[in-house]
Amino acid sequence: MSHKVSVIIVNWNGDRFLERCLSTLLVQSIMPHEIILVDNASSDASLNIVQYFSTVKLLPQNENLGFARGNNLAINIISPDSEWIALLNPDAFPNPDWLERLLAAADSYPEVSVFASLQMCDDNAEVIDGAGDSYHVSGLVWRDHHGGLISPMDRENKPVFSPCAAAALYRRQALIDVGGFDEDFFCYVEDVDLGFRLRLAGHQAMLVGDAVVRHVGSASTGRQRSDFCVYHGHRNLVWTFVKNMPGLLFWLLLPVHLALNLISVVYFSIVGQGGVILRAKYDALKGVSKMWQKRQIIQSRRIASLADIWRVLDKRILPFK
Repeated sequence: MSHKVSVIIVNWNGDRFLERCLSTLLVQSIMPHEIILVDNASSDASLNIVQYFSTVKLLPQNENLGFARGNNLAINIISPDSEWIALLNPDAFPNPDWLERLLAAADSYPEVSVFASLQMCDDNAEVIDGAGDSYHVSGLVWRDHHGGLISPMDRENKPVFSPCAAAALYRRQALIDVGGFDEDFFCYVEDVDLGFRLRLAGHQAMLVGDAVVRHVGSASTGRQRSDFCVYHGHRNLVWTFVKNMPGLLFWLLLPVHLALNLISVVYFSIVGQGGVILRAKYDALKGVSKMWQKRQIIQSRRIASLADIWRVLDKRILPFK
């Protein structure tokens, strides 16, 4: 196992977690070839903390580029010697053998280009934060087994639709070939969009059950139901479906996707977030024309068959985590 890995961290006001995150990276049983930290104009003590880690390449920005653009910035300047790129959130803390386990899986499954970590909740090591991402036929996405108690089956390697980019390993060339993250997404669901495009390009994704990180989640942007999260998440759900759902599946599943959006508007209106969900859907509609243009390019390069994509979608009538 002689792979070289560049680790990318995109940080925005993550000073509460950054020292712990970087410290866990520096005690990995297989050290990263390089660690690149993109700081999105943090106003907290993040930059001061990074100064204590002399081996970390710091890319300070003058504005918040978002998660997608921040990662693309780093992807474009990583060492040409690195075959693999690991993404890690500032609020994710890997076990000492995290990279070793991911690279062992890369050796064992050479046909796979993308590997997800088993994310455990930081405040309870028995509770799963996520075990890869699922994509429902309606366009709804979620982290598998989120909130569930860990079991021996969760430690097994298994195919997943896509990894959560809070802690994931990507084959560098695969990322470059599909153009990296869509910067229009800014943040949230951008990793599922990327995973979908990788699927369409013929790549596979796998959960590595013994590559474990502890994850806080939405630490910089507020709780998962914050207005920020709801806006970006539900705007980007629409764009992901429009760009990626291929061929006949798009038209067959469009009524289900429209129903999902209607139900989302009703639900968030009931819980007092009607304004933000309507703004998310309005802005999603304004961007459909641009996303449709992107769709033409993505679908023209599609390698996966409709049957391949249908096989990896979650098709339960009532989606559950």
